[in-house]
This record gives sequence, structure tokens and C-alpha cells, in this order.
Amino acid sequence: MVFQVRLPEIPQRLRGTLLVDGCGLPRYWATVWAQLALVDLAELTRLGKLHAIERLYAYADELFGAGALDDALASLDEARLGTLLEGWFVTIRNQPRITSFDQERWRAGLDFVVTMTTWLGQGTRQHENRLARLDARWQRLNLLYGQLQIQRPHRTNILRALPAVVVEALYALLDPESDTNPFKGARTRWRVFTAFVLMLHQGLRRGELLLLNANAIKSGLDTRQQRRRYWLNVSEQGRVDTDFRYSRPGIKTADSIRQVPVSELTANLVQCYVDNYRGRPDHPYLLNAQTNTPLSTESVTKLFARVSVALPAAVLAELEDRTGKTNVTPHDLRHTCAVVRLNQLLSQGDSMDEALQKMRTFFGWSRTSDMPTHYARAVFEDRLAAVWNNVFDDRVAVLRALPPGIRDAGPTC
Repeated sequence: MVFQVRLPEIPQRLRGTLLVDGCGLPRYWATVWAQLALVDLAELTRLGKLHAIERLYAYADELFGAGALDDALASLDEARLGTLLEGWFVTIRNQPRITSFDQERWRAGLDFVVTMTTWLGQGTRQHENRLARLDARWQRLNLLYGQLQIQRPHRTNILRALPAVVVEALYALLDPESDTNPFKGARTRWRVFTAFVLMLHQGLRRGELLLLNANAIKSGLDTRQQRRRYWLNVSEQGRVDTDFRYSRPGIKTADSIRQVPVSELTANLVQCYVDNYRGRPDHPYLLNAQTNTPLSTESVTKLFARVSVALPAAVLAELEDRTGKTNVTPHDLRHTCAVVRLNQLLSQGDSMDEALQKMRTFFGWSRTSDMPTHYARAVFEDRLAAVWNNVFDDRVAVLRALPPGIRDAGPTC
């Protein structure tokens, strides 16, 4: 069972996700592993791995009795651990319906067992021979199963950038003044529109968006060009201990901590939301729910599911024809931003290598990441590039969404 520890009297380092058995007692070695191996991972990544490990624990309990996996790890019972892993792999592989998450689940379980047995066996002379046998067994398991795919994909890897007609429909639908907007209240309309613009224009991940504080956008005078520049910092510095969201948003990797330039128009839009529609909650986060609590990751997913349902049938048909998808997710906006940004960089004369390195910086990928190359084949798609002019953020559709009184205003409404 996955249990969330959020009590303020518990030390900060011990808070978070905990695995417990049927009696409510912590899964011992999973707790140790989470504290030592997963502490630097984003909250959602850590949660996903622990969910996978809980499945392995449950399988071991069913096969050998309660606490079987912890007992086998503590005693370095190589035969039982090997039996558990091999049986668990077969169980996953024989499911009626297999998803891409099953491969991740298998890898997480294998990594957990290998890591814990290595830690437990090191430095103990009496276990040297047993550890050598374990190493040999893990090598065999990795040779047998390490490269196996729970489910081999047979479909084409379609780039999940949204077609132009879908983006234009989203602008029209989410305009806070639109008659077809699927949300009733002005506060909800502005909350969704602000989230939409920040993910689409700044390429933010969902977790990064939900970590932004109300004063996230900064500004300063560029003395060389004698104009004001705007930016936002993507980091966890604005996190507070009173954040009790079930799936707490987080920064994915160290490379994801970055500074992202923001257009004046986007800065004005965000400030308008803060001044007029955010309310006065007792938390610092930018996106405030109807209940005056920080907007959750689950709520963002549900909001965009509702947006997808409200799209015209012809637009959804185009989306399915071009991408194979039948709905729009928050991460699709980041993919779309990546395609348009890369097209913009190449159009302004950057070499491919230079453009890809700028992409890594903007989107928070490591310097050696090959993620930008996945978008290279889409940069010449006329139907997508036609959505914006070369100045990506100065889209006229965004201006239409602003009330007349603030279209020419400064950063405040």
C-alpha cells in the first residue's frame, strides 16, 4: 500500500511517499531505498517507482507469505530472490492487456533488488562468497531479461506536436471571453487559459507549472537594448512545507532547473490573472483552485480532458489523423512548443547543432540529451509553422483573449 506522509511534526527528509504492508507497517527495505536512492528524483517519478515496488512486494507476499521480500533481502536469499524476480516477470508478461508502464515496472523492481542486495552484501566478509554468487545471478538475470521488452511497440513513433488547426481551435475555445469556452466561471477560465499559455509558449512541464509562485515572472532593464526583459525561474525554491497536494509537483532533473525568457505579452497576461482572478489564498503558488488550495496535477489532467471533449468534431478528426491521438494532454503543449521553437531557431539562421543546444537549455534537457533531435523532422511542417509568425509569443489570438483595457497596458491590469 502506498501511503503519503505529510505531517508537519515529521522531519522534512522523512516526509513523502511510504510503502506499508497490510498491517500498516512500513516496507522496511523499500523505505531505506527511497531515502537513499530516490531522494533526488521528482515527486511523481519517485511515486511511480514506489508503486512498482509495491506490486513486487504484493507478489512476494502472495507467493511466500507476508514480509517475504524484506526477509529474502535481509538474508540475501539468492534462490528466493531469483524465483521472485523470474516469476514476477512472467506474471507481468502474461497479463491480458500490457501497457508501456509494465516495462518500467519490471525495470524498477529489478533495479530495486539488485541495488539492495549489492548494498547489503558490500563490506561484510561473511557475505563475500554469497555476494559473488548473487552478482553472477544478477548478471544472468540481466542477460535473460534486461533487454526484454514487456511489450514491443509495433506502431510508428508519431511526434506528438499538435496540428495547426488544433492549436488555433484551442486558442479560440480557451479565450476567456469565448462563448464556446467549456468552463463557466471567469476565475476558472482565466486559470485554464494562463496554464495553457505558459505550457504552450514556455514549454513547461506540468509539474514545473504547478511549482510557479504568484510572483514567478521577473523583469529587469536590458541596458544594451534599452528595453525591459521578462523571465521566469524554473526551480523548487518556491516550494513550501504546507504543500499537501497528493501528487506533489517537482523538478524532473537537475538540468530542468533553468531560466526561461518570457514575452511582455505573456507577462501581462499572467499579471492580469494574479491581480484579478487568482484570489487571495494563503499559499504562494500561481495557480489557485476553486477551493483556494494549490491546483493539483490531477486537476490539470481533468481540465484538459474537458477541453478535449469540447473541441469540434472536425478538429478532433484532424488530431487523430495527424497524431493518432483522440485528446489533448498538457504534455502535448510542451511537444508543440519544442517543434515551433526549433523551427524558429533554424529560420533565424542558427545551425542545427547550435539550435539543438539552445533547445536543451530552454526545455531543461541535459547537454547530451538527444530529445531535441526527435523534433527535427517536424520543423518543416508548413501546417504547424503557419500557426505563428516568427515572433512566437506575439500571437494575435492571445491579444484577443485580453480585455480591451489591458491590451496596451503594462505588467499590471
